[in-house]
Amino acid sequence: MNSDLEKLLRLQVIDYDIGELERSKEYLPDMIENLNREIEESKTKLVDAKASLEEARTRQKQLELDIKTQETQLQKYQQQMMSIKTNKEYDALVAEIDAIKEGMSNNETELLQTIEQAETLEKEIGELEEKCTQIEENNKKQLEILQGKIDSIGETMSSKENDRGEIVSSIPRSTFSVYERVRRGKGTQAVVVVKKRACGACFKALTPKKIQEVKRADRVYTCDHCGAIIYWDEAISD
Repeated sequence: MNSDLEKLLRLQVIDYDIGELERSKEYLPDMIENLNREIEESKTKLVDAKASLEEARTRQKQLELDIKTQETQLQKYQQQMMSIKTNKEYDALVAEIDAIKEGMSNNETELLQTIEQAETLEKEIGELEEKCTQIEENNKKQLEILQGKIDSIGETMSSKENDRGEIVSSIPRSTFSVYERVRRGKGTQAVVVVKKRACGACFKALTPKKIQEVKRADRVYTCDHCGAIIYWDEAISD
């Protein structure tokens, strides 16, 4: 293989690596943000569930107190029934007793619902605590890995840029110009292997003459259709 072509292939690998590093600089912070957000959301759900449980327990205590007060009042009115002398007093007291009984019934129904709510929340909190712990442990491991990658990007990028500079300086300017034009213009690989006697970039068939030239590998050849730098590989091209 032509030495300049070998250098171009090495350069292409380096440019791909640099491109991946550049993309990493964009998506790694987003991944870190998403992982941190997931941790915070799980904690928020747990805090909200605990607050709801506390409210339910407070409401349960208040309802139990209200019911006891109503029971005391009901006993008082029932005792007063023994001393009533007129129908008017009787009707008024019965109305009071009925109102208290209705209030007690409503409070007892709400109390049962509140107790069930508290039991459900206690179970939910247990599940949320376990899930929160799992998310935090898993995400923190991933965050350490991602942060390590971010921290190493600058050093790796600098090393790749140095390698690139050394290779570029050893490639003829005209050849490098072709490589850069194709790479920047098409946003694809600038150096491609011939496959089934066609350009590996645009897939247009090559003429027999062009194939013979590429096989000779005495210099760098380009596709007549798309301008990509092409080369022959006996294991792939036939």
